[in-house]
Amino acid sequence: MSEIVGIDLGTTNSLIGVMDSGFPILIADNKGQRLTPSVVYFPERGEPIVGKAADRMRALYPERTVFSVKRLMGRRPGESDKADFPFRLNVLNGQTVVQVANQTLRPEEISSLILRKLKVDAEVALGYSVSRAVITVPAYFNDLQRQATKRAGERAGLEVERILNEPTAAALAYGLDRLRDRSRIAVYDLGGGTFDIYILELNDGLFRVLSTNGNTRLGGDDIDRELVRLLKERITARFPEVRPELEDRLFSARLREAAHDAKLKLSTEDMVLVEIPFLTKEKSFTYSLSRQELDSIARPIIRRTRGHCLRSLDDAKLDPRKLDEVILVGGVTRMPAVRQFVAEIFQRLPNVSQNPDEAVAVGATVQAGILSGEVQNIVLLDVTPLSLGIETFGGLMNVIIARNSTIPCKAGEVFTNAVANQTSMQIVVLQGERELAKDNWELGRFELAFEPGPKGMARVGVQFEIDADGILHVLARDIRTNREVIVDLTSAVNVTDEAVERMIAESLDHAFDDMSERVWTETVLKSNELLPAVRSALTLVGDQISDSEKEKIAALVTAVEKALESHTLSQLKKANTDLDEGTQLLATLLIDRAMAEAEQRKKGRVGLAEED
Repeated sequence: MSEIVGIDLGTTNSLIGVMDSGFPILIADNKGQRLTPSVVYFPERGEPIVGKAADRMRALYPERTVFSVKRLMGRRPGESDKADFPFRLNVLNGQTVVQVANQTLRPEEISSLILRKLKVDAEVALGYSVSRAVITVPAYFNDLQRQATKRAGERAGLEVERILNEPTAAALAYGLDRLRDRSRIAVYDLGGGTFDIYILELNDGLFRVLSTNGNTRLGGDDIDRELVRLLKERITARFPEVRPELEDRLFSARLREAAHDAKLKLSTEDMVLVEIPFLTKEKSFTYSLSRQELDSIARPIIRRTRGHCLRSLDDAKLDPRKLDEVILVGGVTRMPAVRQFVAEIFQRLPNVSQNPDEAVAVGATVQAGILSGEVQNIVLLDVTPLSLGIETFGGLMNVIIARNSTIPCKAGEVFTNAVANQTSMQIVVLQGERELAKDNWELGRFELAFEPGPKGMARVGVQFEIDADGILHVLARDIRTNREVIVDLTSAVNVTDEAVERMIAESLDHAFDDMSERVWTETVLKSNELLPAVRSALTLVGDQISDSEKEKIAALVTAVEKALESHTLSQLKKANTDLDEGTQLLATLLIDRAMAEAEQRKKGRVGLAEED
């Protein structure tokens, strides 16, 4: 039985994925791009071009470049607005078809070209043939549209195992299938060309669409268009003489691409520099575009989704406060303005734990894994996204369970008291990738009491266990008395992708500084162990060494103390090594004293036994 792939056949972009060792993996093309624009360019001669290269042709050859073909799938004449497309639409045998030069193409034929490219990309990446697929469609697709999608898959050489509703796929990607009680979920899907809102009910693992609404002519392209208009206004205000050049098709393509890139960057930045070099032979254009300006032109477009959301809630007979989750799908939902709007409409913060561009494809891939039998228990978050550990003496993080460990898992270590007469140990549980405890996230803290004693006498075992649900159980046990404390902490795997990426990026950015700080701290701890030990040894056996030897040791102690003040790692390391080596005689005398005392105690016990 061959492997089954999951495919998001999107209006703007399409993706393909496969399950690998229980994980949904989205496949990139030979240029490393997972997103394939759902665009097909038909040149005068040669084979059709699909994807990014075809998307660049939209402004240059609009009559030969077909996009948003998903909106034409299974549509009868009159159901599609011809004004929406620059290419020609005709009617053939009662169906809407696309006319490109002398070719008459059904929408499913064009979609099959997109699917075929995804299939080829997957086969190249995987190294074997792909013939079975799960393909997603909007929940509101009727039977004709679903059959057209299935035919497109078959034309691409795929056996379509299942047509999966996009909101169900999104819910699978977000792991909402793990909810066991009845749950109501809103899926807000704002893509490049369309907007869809779904209200789902999940009960015992079954998804049911309570209501759906949307607008097939509303999306990120509208924001791009308004941004291009704004940039044209700024250009003509600065260079009135270049107005004719603005209508050039090649320039329009450049400006559209610059506007789109700026929109993407402003999802994470407050200001971007838009650069249009060689506006004319002598002039170039640069403009600092702020997120505030983008939001001002985007808000009227985003607000157009409001009515659809309210109608969908009304159709589901549901108050927004009764929703258990609101999840985001579609690249436009990366925009802070969209997320803020969604929070206002549904009166709760949306769940942003998944990549909105990829959520539907991930869900389709999980469904493919279910059908193939690779996924038995659907738990997407079955690895630890970040390392888990505890804070140790000196403010360092000691990792107990490393990042990407498969769950369920269990690991532990034994720790001791850092100072004499310590009566308890505070266990601070941390999550993160930084070397210092203060730079990681604290999950919780608790104390374990034990009998006071000399430094290093106590033995405390700390064990971390993550169960199949991602819950972290921390056990701390006094090994001598078996006194223990067990604490259950918040899910150790329920961390947003953004938070994980931010933590990993910070750990890489600060890797050198963090490691230097860790090594310095460990070296200081070594010094702080050596100095008291040397002073104690001098008190006990100092009378057995010469004055010159004492002066030599005193000089070595001073060198360590000065190195501590200098904050120079190499100097402190050398001073520690010199003191360690320079006190070998002292250490030998100390051992001899301890052995003599032990022998004396042994003789005393024997004498007492003979008297008895």
